[in-house]
Amino acid sequence: MREIDHTGMPVWEHLEILRWMFIRILVAWGIGVIACFLFIPYLFDHVIMAPAQSDFFLYRFLGQMSSYTSLMPGFLEKPLQVDVINIKLASQFFVHMSLSFWISLLLVFPYMIYEIWKFVCPALYDNERAKVRWAFVFGTVMFFLGCLMGYSVVFPLTLRFLYTYELSSLIGNHLALDSYMNNFFMLVFMMGLMFELPLLSVLFSKIGLLNRTFFKKYRRYAVIILLVVAAVITPSSDPFTLLAVFIPIYILWELSALLVKPEEMSDCES
Repeated sequence: MREIDHTGMPVWEHLEILRWMFIRILVAWGIGVIACFLFIPYLFDHVIMAPAQSDFFLYRFLGQMSSYTSLMPGFLEKPLQVDVINIKLASQFFVHMSLSFWISLLLVFPYMIYEIWKFVCPALYDNERAKVRWAFVFGTVMFFLGCLMGYSVVFPLTLRFLYTYELSSLIGNHLALDSYMNNFFMLVFMMGLMFELPLLSVLFSKIGLLNRTFFKKYRRYAVIILLVVAAVITPSSDPFTLLAVFIPIYILWELSALLVKPEEMSDCES
């Protein structure tokens, strides 16, 4: 006897659709890898290495703001000349390949979400489709916003502070290519994942593990924890850099509190 779900389709047909879904995603990713491989040298010089240049848009903006306030970080006044060097024979080749894979994955990500949506959509009831569609779209947009935040603010501030930091004037800074790329990927994608906090909160709220009471009860503790997280991400002593990272994260916390279910009223209150 064949197993059939509520859509009327046998299970083996679902597996066949799933197989073709993975094939289409892999083909799209592979085409993206080939295309990205051709453009990586340009992207590396003008996008990935842009925060290592003194004319990066964030540095120019903060330089203009420094004339209006004294809260600007002091390390912005130091000249920036990042010397990225390669100390391993195959590093440049492997960086070229890894960038091709990761940037292709980033570009294909919306298409992946679309394919997953097409697969799960027939198994959903009409009242569930709008909610799941909203979750897919919202999660995708927030991930890209987080990556943009990591690239345009978090990574540049972290790079500039740590690279211009001096333990002794006898020590010159030279940044290894692998170290630059590891920190770049870690901070950019970490911020992308962190921006998924509202979506995760909504999902936990839907299954009854989280409600608005949690956010009200632990808001003071959350502020302290988020300040520590911001300080770890950007190890700078100035308040501006700390707030530049803390404020977006705290907004995510408040957005999560707004999106989750309100606390359930007790019988006596109702």
